[in-house]
Amino acid sequence: MKRQAVVVTEIIDIGNSKGVRIPKAIREQVGLSGEVTLAVKDDALVIRPRRKARAGWNAVLKAKLAAEDEGSLLPPEMANEFDDKDWTW
Repeated sequence: MKRQAVVVTEIIDIGNSKGVRIPKAIREQVGLSGEVTLAVKDDALVIRPRRKARAGWNAVLKAKLAAEDEGSLLPPEMANEFDDKDWTW
């Protein structure tokens, strides 16, 4: 089991809001940078890196096509001469 870092910090004033300083080592460990999402789970504040919708789908599709030995997004029965000669994807 991976040991979890425990850091004691204070909630600080940031204008009319409040904030928490997150040490660099913890940010790097979980990949926090830029936008994050905040959620409450079992009375705990959960901060996660924001992931874009459909992030990674392109890589999954390419891997699936490669595994199926498909070089095209179109099924073979839909292929035609124009697609093979004149069209650039």
